[in-house]
Amino acid sequence: MSFHDRLKKFKRTIARNSLFTFSWLFNCLPYSFVSSLANGFIAIAYRVAIRQRKIAFESLNIAFGKEKSPQEVEQIARNCFENLGRGMIELIYFMDHPAMIKERVVFEGKENLDKAFKEGKGVIAVSAHFGNFPLMLIRCAQEGYKTNAIIRATRDEIIEKHFQAQRTRLGLNTVYSHPRSECVNTSIKVLRENQLLFIPLDQNFGSGGGVFVDFFGQKAATATGPITFARRTGAPLIPMFIIRQKDDTHKIIIEPPLILEEHADDKEALTVNTAKITKVIEDYVRRYPQEWGWMHRRWKSQPPS
Repeated sequence: MSFHDRLKKFKRTIARNSLFTFSWLFNCLPYSFVSSLANGFIAIAYRVAIRQRKIAFESLNIAFGKEKSPQEVEQIARNCFENLGRGMIELIYFMDHPAMIKERVVFEGKENLDKAFKEGKGVIAVSAHFGNFPLMLIRCAQEGYKTNAIIRATRDEIIEKHFQAQRTRLGLNTVYSHPRSECVNTSIKVLRENQLLFIPLDQNFGSGGGVFVDFFGQKAATATGPITFARRTGAPLIPMFIIRQKDDTHKIIIEPPLILEEHADDKEALTVNTAKITKVIEDYVRRYPQEWGWMHRRWKSQPPS
């Protein structure tokens, strides 16, 4: 094993033990005390997460470099780190106290989801790594919807088994993004059983398999799964986002179904409709920039010149 591999293994062990330690500690404390501790943890994390902070500034400058001042960009980055840190602490605590999720997460536009289910073809909920999105998934499961989410497994197998057990206990079914053929088959199956399938569509998809569409005026490699599933099953495609409120509660906003455009050429249909979904995501990110994960290199892959 090389030094680089040993270092990586050591870092993962530290991260894993820290997660389990904090989970145990938080579970022993009242939430008001845990919440007050969060500010200190977040301030430290913002200072030590040098690489993630660098990526966040790069991403923000790509999106807003011509629209916002350096001071505004820095403030969004700080707010983003704070929102992410607070969300992680909430998730660790709330997963052991699920009744608090019901108390703190409300719906707006729930009638759009209920109406879509009446078609009997399942529902594709298109979302993003936006706000405390795991709470949105769990809250939907608590509401009685048979909820599935396409998730990329973490690199640490022990942590992944822990989170999968937690998700299953709370009624959320995991559809792993890899192997891809298994992901496709399972996704179509749950839709045909009239279930809810969450698909995040805001990550760099690489140069193969997806399409390049505009995101903040720059080409971004984007998966076409939601469009493919909707065309194969007839399932309505609904944008859903969760937004933190000023009192640290959360609101899930459920939009009406998107009307997909039909084109004779399959590639054109995939591209046009994926661009339409991506535009909805961009609109939410513009309105609530602190809610999105700027620490991801969304524009890393670019089309051939």
